[in-house]
Amino acid sequence: MITGVMTVDDQELFRAAARDVITATPGFVLAGEASSGSEAIERFGEVHPDLVLMDVRMPGLDGIETTRRLRELRPDAVIVLISLDDVSDMAAVTEGCGAVAFIRKQDLAPRVLAGVWADHGTR
Repeated sequence: MITGVMTVDDQELFRAAARDVITATPGFVLAGEASSGSEAIERFGEVHPDLVLMDVRMPGLDGIETTRRLRELRPDAVIVLISLDDVSDMAAVTEGCGAVAFIRKQDLAPRVLAGVWADHGTR
């Protein structure tokens, strides 16, 4: 089964890097991208991703609030928070907004993406 991934990040450079990781991971495809929380909410229902990579810090609607809203739209959504920062208390943040995990952007790799899906995927 193919896993569709949506990337939400305000930085094009990271979206391009995530695109490369997704296409390099067997069984995964890019389902969509968004450059803001508001755009992610609009596109989420259009692209129906299996997995969402959500930047924590974005201008306007941040990744935490966007995650909450996406989970309201689809409670079974598998959303992973991503950030350059190594946030020490990220476990509490992920649980509080409904994300299943946290990954530092610099750690995102095919094996990490596949591992998160293996641990938290719903299909």
